[in-house]
Amino acid sequence: MTSTSLHVLHVFAVPGTTGPSGNPTTIALHADALSSEDMRGIAARFGHESGFVSAPPAGSAFDFTFRFFVPNHEMEMCGHATLGALWIVRELGLWPASRASVAISTKSGPVTGQLIEGELGGRIAISQPKGRVVTLPDPDAHTARVASVLGITPGDLAGPIRNAATSRVKTLVPLKSEDAVHALRPDFARMEALCEDIGSTGLYPYAAVDLQKRIFEARQFPKAVGYPEDAATGIAASALAFGLLENGLVTANEQPICVRQGRAMGQPSQIEVTFDGTNGCWLTGHVRREVKE
Repeated sequence: MTSTSLHVLHVFAVPGTTGPSGNPTTIALHADALSSEDMRGIAARFGHESGFVSAPPAGSAFDFTFRFFVPNHEMEMCGHATLGALWIVRELGLWPASRASVAISTKSGPVTGQLIEGELGGRIAISQPKGRVVTLPDPDAHTARVASVLGITPGDLAGPIRNAATSRVKTLVPLKSEDAVHALRPDFARMEALCEDIGSTGLYPYAAVDLQKRIFEARQFPKAVGYPEDAATGIAASALAFGLLENGLVTANEQPICVRQGRAMGQPSQIEVTFDGTNGCWLTGHVRREVKE
């Protein structure tokens, strides 16, 4: 039996930069023998989202099974851990030969990994289904609570707050400028209860930077994962793309949407989302290796 190996990567790193960039993830290959508690323990040891690659379900058409943990619990889906896992799978020659795509079984549903430049040296994109965008359960009261937790007033908002998801529900909070996004000082002591009440796994405040170029600035404050802020959140960026579509700020064409995140943490990231022409989207970004154990 092949033993489990651990690889620490930074996903959604900004191309051409040095220093901290992107969101770290620990990827465990050949994780079939690990228990759920083993997996959660690895995530707790490294202090960030971790992805676990195992054999596909017997008799299925999948190539891999992926599971995802943060220090506190298991997640159904994690975008940057999926990209990181596929990157190391390809780097180590575990990607099926002569295949441009692979099928992944996750608790959120099937995910396709695609070599988007058509060759083994190309970048990887992962699929996400059509996003769901809904109003908050009690719009007036919940808008006031979200604003209070973020340390702003409803007058600082650039539009309605909505919940959106391609897999995990995020609360999209439109602000009037990227400076307003950077200036946020949330009350983290109230974050979990708020997210629980509005049916969300995290707040995702954002602002338009350049509408013509489809560049947006965002931050992610998760509900309860063991740390207060994410440097890059691919699943939230995918949800944001459908929120922008709902608000008429973008159209569903092939021009990428660039979501910048992590700059307020000193750990800038760059996430790219592209509508796929069939109601879903593709999520991609650059990956860097940190260490291998």
